[in-house]
Amino acid sequence: MEDRLNRHDLTDAEWGRLAPLLPVNPRQGGRWADHRTVINEVFFRVRTNITWRDLPPWYGNWKTVYNRHRRWSMDGTWEKILDGLRAGCDEAEGEDWTVSVDSTVARAHQHAAGARREPPADIPSKGTA
Repeated sequence: MEDRLNRHDLTDAEWGRLAPLLPVNPRQGGRWADHRTVINEVFFRVRTNITWRDLPPWYGNWKTVYNRHRRWSMDGTWEKILDGLRAGCDEAEGEDWTVSVDSTVARAHQHAAGARREPPADIPSKGTA
């Protein structure tokens, strides 16, 4: 695996804030692949909107990244990381967090469209009460 820095990769400063929030290696089984490499690949996938299998080979096996992401999604690790980062920002900057919505548009299948034009009979239409 070649050592390269992608524009999507974490900087050393970002990694310094993130590393203490990550879980330690599990007691059973072997050692986990490097957390930083796996997180960089997850970020790359999210930013480029590619499938797991299409992840570039320079990070390692896509299945490793998928399994770690899935495990962390199921056990709440991603939420713990986000909460830890927010707490650190709140202490340092007195941030007031607001909701941010991603405006990404995804194409639907040609048959996915087609909501009813008229509301069902038991639901009143707008303007009538």
